[in-house]
Amino acid sequence: QVQVVESGGGLVQAGGSLRLSCAASGSFFRINGMAWYRQAPGKQRELVAVITKGGSTTYADSVKGRFTISGIDAKNTVYLQMNSLKAEDTSVYYCKAVILSANYWGRGTQVTVSS
Repeated sequence: QVQVVESGGGLVQAGGSLRLSCAASGSFFRINGMAWYRQAPGKQRELVAVITKGGSTTYADSVKGRFTISGIDAKNTVYLQMNSLKAEDTSVYYCKAVILSANYWGRGTQVTVSS
């Protein structure tokens, strides 16, 4: 069984920063990659950032230069550093862990950016 838990969300003013954490735990050998997604009310879930086990990263155009995804550490944790936050970044942020060919999702953490 695999569990994915996000933390670090909250309320921040526009221009501020937040760091989200995502930890995967359970019975598995290795994580192939981890990713952050977000979903705003009435909108589809969208990819924010991805990191592979090899360290390759991909970012949505809307967050490039502002968000940074960390490498997967020894505790199977990944971080999303979010700087220069904008009101349009307000969403529930979800973490996904890819183990073998299966996707495991967390329940999400709310990020609210006030303008």
